[in-house]
Amino acid sequence: MPVTDITTDPEALTMTLVADVDAPVDRLWRAFTQPRQLERFWGPPGWPARFTAFDLRPGGRVDYAMAGPRGESSRGSWEVLNVTEGESFEVLDSFIGEDGEALDGFPAMRMVFTFTPTADGSRLTNVTYFTSLESLEQVVAMGALEGSRLAMNQLDVVLSDLREYARGKGTRTEVLTDQHVRISRLIEGSQDLVWRAHTEPELMRQWLLGPEGWRMTVCEIDPIAGGSYRYAWAPEGGTEGEAFGFDGEALLVEPIRRMVSTEHMTGTDFPATLNDLSLYEEDGVTLLTLVIEYPDAATRDTVLATGMTDGMEASYARLERLLAASA
Repeated sequence: MPVTDITTDPEALTMTLVADVDAPVDRLWRAFTQPRQLERFWGPPGWPARFTAFDLRPGGRVDYAMAGPRGESSRGSWEVLNVTEGESFEVLDSFIGEDGEALDGFPAMRMVFTFTPTADGSRLTNVTYFTSLESLEQVVAMGALEGSRLAMNQLDVVLSDLREYARGKGTRTEVLTDQHVRISRLIEGSQDLVWRAHTEPELMRQWLLGPEGWRMTVCEIDPIAGGSYRYAWAPEGGTEGEAFGFDGEALLVEPIRRMVSTEHMTGTDFPATLNDLSLYEEDGVTLLTLVIEYPDAATRDTVLATGMTDGMEASYARLERLLAASA
C-alpha cells in the first residue's frame, strides 16, 4: 500500500500523510495535476470525486464533489496559492455548498503537496495546516485519517498501466475495513460493453453463472435509481447445491460508470449488503471495481469464506469469452 505514514501533531496543528510509490516524480505529479487522473483516487472507495473546475495556477480555483453510495455529497474547493511545476503546490481547501460558497461551521485548511524522488520511485508528502486545535479535531472526527489513507492507497492502480497491473491476478479481493471489501477485475472489453453485460438480462444470463454446472433461472433488472432487480440460480446436470437468489434496489445509477445497489439473499433474514460497482476504461480494457459494505466484520468473513471470489472469477472469465466472441 502506498501510504506509509499518516499522523497528526496537535502542537503544530498539522496532519501529515506520506505515500511512497513505484513511479517517477513526473508520473506522480501528473496524477495530482490532471483532473481525470485525480478523480480516480481523491475520494476514498465508495466516495469517488468529480472535478468540475480545475485551474491549478496561482490565483486559480479547483472545485470537486465526492458522491457517497447512498446519494450523499461532500463538496470542496481549492484556492490555489503556489505552484512549483513538477515539485509542489499549495492550496487553501474549503468545504463548500452547492452554490460554491464556503460552508459555515467548517474549517478552511492550507494544504501543501510535495513530490520528491526516492531510490525506488517517488514520495508524496501532504501536510495540512489548521488554524486551531478545534479545527484539527473536527476534521479528524469526520474520518479524515482513515479516509485519506483509503483514498491515497488507490494510487498504485492509477499510476500503473492497467494491463501490467492486472496481469495474472484475475479477480482480486482486498479487505479495506471491518465492513468493506473491494473486488477488482480487469476485463478485456470496452466500458460500454461491460456496462451492458451488467444491465441487459439477455447478456447477463450468458455469463453471470458462477462455477460450471449452474444456470440462471431468473434475471430481472430495472437499471435506474429506485429500480429493483431479482436474480436466481439452480444447479443442473447432477451438480450439488441448492437453488438460491438475490434481490435488491438500485440506489444510484450513472450509466456506464457507476451503479450502487442493495443485495439481499432472497427468502432469508440475512442482512443486506451495499454493492458499489464502478467501471474505468483505458486502452481498450475496463477495470471493474466492486466495493461491498457488510453490516459487520463477522458477516464479511462468513461471506468471504464461501469461496465468493472463486465464483466471481469463473463468471468474469466467462464474461471475457463472451465479449471476445462478440467482437
